[in-house]
Amino acid sequence: MITTTKAELTQRALQAVAEYGAHLTMFRNAMSEWAGLNVTDMECLRFLFLKGVATPTELARHTGLTSGAATAMLDRLEKAGLIERQPNPDDRRGILITPVPSAAERVRSWFASARDAQEELISSYAESELEIIADVFERFTQLWDQEREKLQREK
Repeated sequence: MITTTKAELTQRALQAVAEYGAHLTMFRNAMSEWAGLNVTDMECLRFLFLKGVATPTELARHTGLTSGAATAMLDRLEKAGLIERQPNPDDRRGILITPVPSAAERVRSWFASARDAQEELISSYAESELEIIADVFERFTQLWDQEREKLQREK
């Protein structure tokens, strides 16, 4: 009988998390290329779907782009029919960026195969295992938010 120590399991879990992150990044890169967009365009869309509306400055900050590069990105997304620019009612010189109403469904359709595969995988676990899996991912989400906030405070 092989005995696995807690330290060994901890290392295995941390390695799995690292590999998950790397493979998710590779998948996102492949999806962006398949969709005819670049990774930053997809990150911008993900942020917009999460927030609903953003200024170009917020999007530039989120994606790490300069204002000129952010404008070019927004031009690409607008040309692709995924976003729209609207006047900012609180700043007459500014604009707000929103996803077009059909964008979420269009992008969701791009991920249908991956979503189906995820649902098949996750449904193979028992309820008690799903509790743990959900807890781990929820805690990792909080951890990454806390670590991001630390970095932003240290600037």
